[in-house]
Amino acid sequence: MVQMNVSEAKAKLSQLPAAAESGEEVIIARNGVPAARLVPMTATGVRLGLLEGVVSPDSIPDFSEPMTRDELAEWGA
Repeated sequence: MVQMNVSEAKAKLSQLPAAAESGEEVIIARNGVPAARLVPMTATGVRLGLLEGVVSPDSIPDFSEPMTRDELAEWGA
């Protein structure tokens, strides 16, 4: 973990993302009081394939195709 004041972080801003990507936690302080934490991004909370088996490519309508008369009637057109 590295802690630095805002002015130092501003001077080293281009280096901070690389430090976070390498797993280092960077604390940015204002007047010596921690104010922000820079940590690497992770894919937590993102679940790919959440609707796998529920939605298939065949069930997704082609929105570039004109609607049929029945579809237009369903929408009140």
